[in-house]
Amino acid sequence: MKVLVLGSGVIGVSSAWYLARAGHEVTVVDRLEGPAMETSHANAGMLSFDHSTPWAAPGVPLKAIRWLLQDMAPLYINPKALDMRALRFLARMLGQCTTARFQVNKARMLRVARYSAGCFKQLREELPLHYDGRCQGTLELYRTEKDLADADANVAILKRYDIPHAFLDVDACIRQEPALANVREKIAGGVLLPGDETGDCHKFTCALAEACETMGVTFQMNTRVDAIATDNGKVTGVRTSNGTLTADRYVMALGCESARVLSGVGIHLPIYPLKGYSLTMPVLDEDRAPQSTLMDQKYKVAITRFDHRIRVGGVAEIAGNNKDLPPQRRAAIEYVVRDLFPGGGDVEAAEFWTGLRPMTPDSVPILGHTRYNNLFLNIGHGTLGWTMSLGSSRFVADVVSGRTPGIDPEGLGVDRYA
Repeated sequence: MKVLVLGSGVIGVSSAWYLARAGHEVTVVDRLEGPAMETSHANAGMLSFDHSTPWAAPGVPLKAIRWLLQDMAPLYINPKALDMRALRFLARMLGQCTTARFQVNKARMLRVARYSAGCFKQLREELPLHYDGRCQGTLELYRTEKDLADADANVAILKRYDIPHAFLDVDACIRQEPALANVREKIAGGVLLPGDETGDCHKFTCALAEACETMGVTFQMNTRVDAIATDNGKVTGVRTSNGTLTADRYVMALGCESARVLSGVGIHLPIYPLKGYSLTMPVLDEDRAPQSTLMDQKYKVAITRFDHRIRVGGVAEIAGNNKDLPPQRRAAIEYVVRDLFPGGGDVEAAEFWTGLRPMTPDSVPILGHTRYNNLFLNIGHGTLGWTMSLGSSRFVADVVSGRTPGIDPEGLGVDRYA
C-alpha cells in the first residue's frame, strides 16, 4: 500500500519508519531541504517520558497572571498576537485547568509517553543511532526552601501515577550534577526523574531518516503542501508546489501547519503555534558543565548536556507565527545557564534559535482516524514532540495498517474536538 506522509520533522520521519516496517511503500514530503529543519531542529533535547504533564493545570491561571508581571517568566503573551485564534485557544486551555481535566489529560499523556519510552529502547537495540543520547534522568531543581515545600504537590502527582522519582537534598543534587557544587548556595534541593533521557533531536531525526531510506522510503523535499483534495469521503490527492501527489493513504504530520491544511477540508482543530527558544553552545569546562538535564523550576528553563555542547531551552510565548528572535528572550534563558553553570559553556558563541510547537489546549496529541477513511493524524504534540514521537507514530502506523494499536486509543483521537 502506498502511504504519503506530510512532514519530515521527528513525527513525520518516525511515522515513515514504522509504516515502512509494516511493509508499506512510503513517501515523505516537506517544503524544506532536509528533515527536522523546524520545530525538531533545536528543541530542549529532553525525552521527558516521566516529566510529561499538561500545561493546563489547577493554579495555572493565577500563576500566569503573576508571570505576565515578571521580567523573567516562563510564559509571555505578545499583545499584537491576541487575535481570535489566540483568544479561542487560551479560552479552551483555561477550560482544562480543573483537577478533573488535569487528571484525565495527564493519564492520556503518560499513556503515550510511556509507550514511546519502550519504543525508544527497542529502536536503540535495532539501530546504531548516534544522537548524543544519555540516560541519566532529569533533575527538577528548586532554588528556595519555599519552592521545595511547594514541590510536595508535584511529588504527590508522581506518586499517584507510579512515576519513579527521588527527593534530593542539596548534597544529593550535587552528586547528580557535580558542577552545582560551584553554586551550592543557590539551590535548596530537587526531585530526580531517573527514567527521562536526553539527546539531540535533529541528529536523531536525520539518523532515523537515513535508516528509513535504506528501507525504501522516498523523501521528496523542497515541496510545499498547499491543499488536500477530497471526493466522496476520501482523500484523492495532495496539491503541492510540485504538482498533485497521490497515494492509498495519507498521514498528516505537518506540525503547526497541519491546522491550516486540514481546515481546507473541514477539519478544524485548536492547534496553536506556541513559540519557544533555545541556545546551543560548546562546552568550555567539563567540571562546570551539566551531565544530563536540569529543569530550573523557578524559570521553567531546561539545561541539557550533549556530548560536546550544552542546550538551554525555555519560554512559552503566544506570538502567532512570528519567528523573530528578541534579545530579551535570549537574555532570559541565558541568565539561567550563566547562573547555575558559570563557565561551563561558551555563552558568547551560542546559537540562538526559535521554533513553533503545535500545542493543543489539553496538551494531548491528536492521533488516528479522521472523517476521511484514508486520512490519518499524528499532530498536536506541543512541547513533547520528540518524547512522544515513536509511541504516537507506532500507534498511527498500526491504525493505518488496520492493526490493533499497542495502547488504548481512548481520548487520543480527533473526536474529542468534535
